[in-house]
Amino acid sequence: MQQIYQECIDECLRCMQACNHCYDACLKEDDINMMANCIRLDRECSDICSFSAEAMARNSPFISEICELCANVCEACGKECEKHNHEHCQECAKACFRCAEVCRKMVA
Repeated sequence: MQQIYQECIDECLRCMQACNHCYDACLKEDDINMMANCIRLDRECSDICSFSAEAMARNSPFISEICELCANVCEACGKECEKHNHEHCQECAKACFRCAEVCRKMVA
């Protein structure tokens, strides 16, 4: 069963890493107040991506619901990150949008 989920697990873990990197980099930006929503969404997204990967690895009966939530959080995080010109934000946005797309395929 895990083979079916492997692509989504991989994308969730990549997105989690990108969000954690963005979170850490945002904390070092000069205008941290401007980055507050980005930082918050990075944390939320990292957490749900990690949880989604774990749920798929254990074949949770709630995978559809979890992946749908993950896609929604990834989309929100990606939209926030793409507002900022920092390279870490742009890379995070790309990872979030890829993860959202793959998670939505899992739900379909």
